[in-house]
Amino acid sequence: MAIVQQIIFIAALGVTAWLIFQRIGIIGKTIRLGKDEDRTDQPGRRLSIMMRVAFGQKKMFDRPLIGFLHFAVYAGFILINIEVLEIVLDGILGTHRIFAGPLGGFYRILIGFFELLALGVLVSCTIFLIRRSVLKVERFQPARHREMNGWPQLDGKLILVFEIVLMIAILTMNAADSALQNLGSAHYPPAGEFLVSQWLKPLVSGWSENALIAYERIAWWIHILGIFVFAVYLTYSKHLHIALAFPNTYFSRLEPKGEMKNMPEITQEVKIMLGLETQTGDAAVPERFGAKDVADLSWKNLMDAYSCTECGRCTTACPANITGKKLSPRKIMMDTRDRLEDVGRIMLANKGEFVNDNKSLLGDYIIEEEILACTTCNACVQECPVLINPLDIILQLRRHKVMDEAHAPGSWNMMFQNLDTNQAPWKFSPGDRFNWASALADSDAGNNSTQS
Repeated sequence: MAIVQQIIFIAALGVTAWLIFQRIGIIGKTIRLGKDEDRTDQPGRRLSIMMRVAFGQKKMFDRPLIGFLHFAVYAGFILINIEVLEIVLDGILGTHRIFAGPLGGFYRILIGFFELLALGVLVSCTIFLIRRSVLKVERFQPARHREMNGWPQLDGKLILVFEIVLMIAILTMNAADSALQNLGSAHYPPAGEFLVSQWLKPLVSGWSENALIAYERIAWWIHILGIFVFAVYLTYSKHLHIALAFPNTYFSRLEPKGEMKNMPEITQEVKIMLGLETQTGDAAVPERFGAKDVADLSWKNLMDAYSCTECGRCTTACPANITGKKLSPRKIMMDTRDRLEDVGRIMLANKGEFVNDNKSLLGDYIIEEEILACTTCNACVQECPVLINPLDIILQLRRHKVMDEAHAPGSWNMMFQNLDTNQAPWKFSPGDRFNWASALADSDAGNNSTQS
């Protein structure tokens, strides 16, 4: 029987590893579709940002209670999985609690610590599930935010239920294990009672040895297979941010948030127009102004899309969204990821090559009304807990709409014409503007003199 369990376990482990490897490969390929962008400067500063924001969850603590609960889930998820190493070795070798002997008394302390973390995850996930399902936190409700319809709404709840089941499995498994130790069952060497599960032993008191063994084995398999399924599911879910938050924060933008990234070709043209530079030869014209599809964005924009937690903090802070406009920065990121997923499926079906499907990010996923509503206030960028920049994608899509397709609101076109002819948004010649400024200065001087 033990040999059969080992074979099943090794097969499950191999399938899980293969599925994750395949998924990571396609995610990597779709991210690399983006344009090159150098984010390797100031490595010390980048490392500091990553440790504070990704590891330390700094921005989550802007809301202390939620930050604490999220950190409990995050820390529990990371540290409890150290125990998975023991379970994996037990599954491969056919042993039971392989570290109990070598670690001695410290093993009981270590498992007790893991159980305390598991309890923290259990409580936190239960509270989060209540907030989503009973209290109905506004930013998660599809009635107000259409991007949360269907799968995104279910995904958030499903993963919470999944983690609750995993934590219950590990705690009750340990309780049954402890009861079997007390019975002197041959396969369960003494490891002592553990910090949390000892209080659950009354639930299994009076059970026969066979019933305890059956439940302990079932809980063991539920826990480890659950971990395997979760590991694969994570790569398809918004919870991919658990892994990508680290590189995403490391490669985040270091420039001030209000500093927009100009197009070099346009900057040069403006400087020539103002006489600050002299044109030498024909000006270089880019293949496309701005971005129409994901391949026109940078690899960092695409990593941002995969890193989105769908928390909605960006959208609740967006003044356009607050006033009823269709723009939702969260939807921009989710739409970009949906486009990447579709591109990835096409690449899988065509041996890693992308075949044109006559669709594009702008138009088929994100509509003009959304990007035109943006005020470029950077509220979404400020709010993001993993330093995603939805504004950069919005600006690039808007540039394409205006510069490549020459499609902009009439008021914008008037402003563009004034910029082209008068070097300012207003319909006054430069000389008239100086006269207006002088008259305004004289008027202010007269008012000050009268008041004196």
